[in-house]
Amino acid sequence: MRIDIAGLRPERVAVVPSPLAELGMALHALSEPGHHPGLQGWVTGVSAGLDPHLADRMCDADFLWTTTFSDLFLPYAGLPGGAVPGATLAEELDLLDKLTDEQFVDAALEFSCAMSYGVGAGWLVDAALGRRALDLAAARGPRQERFTELLLTDPPKIRAWLRQFLEDCDEAFFAEAWSRLRHQLTADARHKTELLRRKGLAEALSAASPAVTLDEAAAEITVDKLSVGRTTTGDGALLLVPTSLGWPHLAVLYRPGWQPVLHYPVGSPELAAPPSVEQLALRMTALSHPVRMRMCRYLARSAYTTSELAQAHGMTAPEISRHLGVLKKAGLVTTRRRGRYVQHQLDISVVARLGSDFLEGILR
Repeated sequence: MRIDIAGLRPERVAVVPSPLAELGMALHALSEPGHHPGLQGWVTGVSAGLDPHLADRMCDADFLWTTTFSDLFLPYAGLPGGAVPGATLAEELDLLDKLTDEQFVDAALEFSCAMSYGVGAGWLVDAALGRRALDLAAARGPRQERFTELLLTDPPKIRAWLRQFLEDCDEAFFAEAWSRLRHQLTADARHKTELLRRKGLAEALSAASPAVTLDEAAAEITVDKLSVGRTTTGDGALLLVPTSLGWPHLAVLYRPGWQPVLHYPVGSPELAAPPSVEQLALRMTALSHPVRMRMCRYLARSAYTTSELAQAHGMTAPEISRHLGVLKKAGLVTTRRRGRYVQHQLDISVVARLGSDFLEGILR
């Protein structure tokens, strides 16, 4: 993901918490608890106390936040003049109301119809585009089809429904959560703002996530993700929005015509050194070979020399060395010298981060 920041003035970079974005992440965590094992206790408590009617309404448009969450939760990015998040949820819902019907519909259709950024415009006036949206929504299920049909024929009704639903979620569970989370997010925003002022954008971005880098010569921010997109700040601004409930999601809003937003997680030690996408691909490829999987079984239990592994697997030392080279390049194996012997061992901590099923399999 790339953000062109040529001509971006320092004062046009802002780090601001967003209660509406955090509510979007709360709804996502409630819908996809498997993404957020650290929130299991909170999710269980909230789900157990939910009014059944509100729980049903939560299912009516959960596609707006289940896959990730809709740009509707970042409405200030779509407003002219470089708007920033409001201090309260009510203020941000007012900002959501300021989006045009076309902006609202476009952002909502991305998830109800699996539409990509910039695929269509003029949903409300182009009958062919409207039929395409309904066909795509129908393929995803009856709820998406009903939602999309109402969205295209009566946007104000959907907008009023969504605002009322979010206000009810605030009363039911989010206000209490936000009263705790806002202090952490405000402190993080203050820290990143100070880094911006004293050390510059590169330092602030690196502090937000090691997966975010700045090429100052090219005036370009790169976010290391398994997705591709490009946007520009143009003559607008760049927003950094911290989230406490969002780990491990690191999101980039790059919708055409909207200002870029980097939505980054805070307060999670697991994020200290995430692997790059390239490293992740190397590790998955390295572990996909049956011989290397069997080698990992040995190397997970103890340190072995190349010749010991060759004897155990009925292979030559050069063959074992080649497999070890792949595992080392992927950062899965450590090597140490004991006298005249060189021993290799699996780095259990790295493998554990890839998945418990694989680890249990080789240790079984």
